Amino acid sequence: MSVPGIVDASLDGEEIAARVSLGSDDELFITPTRTIVYRADGLLSDESADEYPHDADRLTISEGRRKTKFALEYALEGEREFAVPAKKTDDVLHPVLAGVLNGNGITDPGETVVKTYRFSELTLIVTSDRLVKHIGGAVWDGDYEEYRFEDVTNLTFEDGSVATQIVLTVDGRPQRIKAPNEEANDLRERLQRALFDYHDVESLEEFNLTVGDDEDEAAADEGSMDFGGGVDPLNADPPEPDDRETAGTGDAGRTGSADPLADGTTDDAAASGAASTGAAAGSGSAAQSATRGATGDGRVDAGSSEESRAETGSVFESASDDESVAEATGQTQRPPTETDPELLERIESLEAAVERQSEIIERQEETIEQLIAELRQGR
Repeated sequence: MSVPGIVDASLDGEEIAARVSLGSDDELFITPTRTIVYRADGLLSDESADEYPHDADRLTISEGRRKTKFALEYALEGEREFAVPAKKTDDVLHPVLAGVLNGNGITDPGETVVKTYRFSELTLIVTSDRLVKHIGGAVWDGDYEEYRFEDVTNLTFEDGSVATQIVLTVDGRPQRIKAPNEEANDLRERLQRALFDYHDVESLEEFNLTVGDDEDEAAADEGSMDFGGGVDPLNADPPEPDDRETAGTGDAGRTGSADPLADGTTDDAAASGAASTGAAAGSGSAAQSATRGATGDGRVDAGSSEESRAETGSVFESASDDESVAEATGQTQRPPTETDPELLERIESLEAAVERQSEIIERQEETIEQLIAELRQGR
């Protein structure tokens, strides 16, 4: 993978030990003596390569929701800092911290940093030759402790409900370190493997038998801590429901309808329907009787037919008169006319304007997304 020209020019013959992508074209390069933060050309800044020497007296990180700031303090230059995306914090911290340990002469040439762990204000660094511990707000400064593997004679683990306690016997004295259970297994495996490789053994039992002695085991057992059996769970049985409430509910279910007027309303409606039916039947009988009375045998006479035809003619004549009035007043329905060409032209012009505005908005969205990406990368 190629190195940007501005970074290659600043290496001065040093080799790149590690590199971490920060998103887009931004990268972080680690050399034996310094950290180089490369920023590609963007909207907020030009191409640049800033150097941070590893001989810092203190390393502090400040984590935010989107960005994490790394601050390195120097005896003469004061504090210098750079920012990286929050999701890249662990990827950046490990090589930078390894460089700081090497730059301060804590690790020897050829010694590798295996893993870095942060548990609140406790930082643990497992290397191929030692375990480095630092307690405090800073990730590392001069107030650190180290346990060289050549001085470790016993290793035990004490499991708890929340944390696991690591007991290292160093120079005959037990050193206790607590790690949360979520990461304790990973720490256990990496620490054991580094310690076993250093002493050329295959298991914890073999290590304790080969390197340790009875006095170390007695000292470790003497200072062990019991986390106890925990707290009994509270009684979570719910109280029995009130019998009176249950009885009330049952009564309500047996009553069927809650409306006291429902039955009465139904009876009244039925009576009203029956009366209407009787009235209709009576009207029909009266009309039939009247017809029979007019002809004597139930037949319709000629006079009645002429009267019916006269009434029908008057209906059509009324309809014709209404149409004449509608024509006179101009309220007749006319077939729809064709769309106005001027209106069509205005609609087409409006559609073209909307398309242009949509293109402008898309370009603005792309620019905003690029700005957000550069801000998240710590620019």
